Amino acid sequence: MNKRRDALKAMMTPINDASHTEHRHAKPTQKSGSLKAMGLSLQSLSEDADEAQALRDQIASGEHIVQIEASLIDGSFVRDRLDDVDAGDFNEFKASIEEHGQQVPILVRPNPLDERRYQVAYGHRRLAALRAIGRPVKAIVRNLSDEELIVAQGKENLERKDLSFIERALFAAKLEAHGIDRNALMAALAVHKGNLSTMIAVANSLPEDLIQIIGPAPKVGRPRWEQLSQLLQKDNTPWRDRVDVERLLRLDSDARFALVLKSLSPRKSGPSIHPLKSKEGLSYAQIEQANGKTKLTIDETLAPEFGNYLITHLPEIYAAFLRGEKSEPRIREL
Repeated sequence: MNKRRDALKAMMTPINDASHTEHRHAKPTQKSGSLKAMGLSLQSLSEDADEAQALRDQIASGEHIVQIEASLIDGSFVRDRLDDVDAGDFNEFKASIEEHGQQVPILVRPNPLDERRYQVAYGHRRLAALRAIGRPVKAIVRNLSDEELIVAQGKENLERKDLSFIERALFAAKLEAHGIDRNALMAALAVHKGNLSTMIAVANSLPEDLIQIIGPAPKVGRPRWEQLSQLLQKDNTPWRDRVDVERLLRLDSDARFALVLKSLSPRKSGPSIHPLKSKEGLSYAQIEQANGKTKLTIDETLAPEFGNYLITHLPEIYAAFLRGEKSEPRIREL
């Protein structure tokens, strides 16, 4: 049996070795050129599709910065600043971006009215500068609701450059008119409910064209804007009929407010002057009445004793006044 087994083993060994050797040295199957090209094309398309989907996912999450032509980006549906692009400061800002490039991306959302365009949440000045320079805009694209957009817009401005009182008030009033909930407004402007109500009331009580022509007035706070509102409510005369608009436009924003406030304030009448004269026509004293006060000024070179006389007899004169005597004290003529 052993011999038979060994013989069978010897017969099989060459076959197994050859098979093993052939498998080891066999060349890989070659594809034709057309099949290879097709495979590479399909692989490339697949990779492009994956990258496009990844880009869409990153854009949707707001984690990716993209470049967008400035002409495709519209402003926010509500402006928050009254002087987004004022001459001197904006020109310096534009020159800085032109020299150093855009360092901080703006935030945009797909424009809900046109899917081919975008709408800026914050970064209006950067957008304006890049549009003027003719460069594309680095932007983060997020799908934002109206409320999310104005919260982002408000918080970004609070972090960078505080809005003036009237800018915040006008911003709040416009947003409420747009239908934005007050809770969102409080978050966007970082104010309490009572302050928000006051801001909206002041903005709604003032003509918007007057606010626009005055501008942000950064040094003017709530009390003086409320004073201006009260003055307008007391007189129905149009403000343009009471203000020198041509002069107004030559001033800076704070000075414009001051001029408007002065122009609308009631003019105080001058003091009433009553001279006292001698028979010779010399004015020895003068009585001045203004703002509820009466002041007597005596020229002691012409009436050296008259002042002392009045000091001595004034209590008697006042007592007679209180008794209601018809006869009035007579001032001695000099």
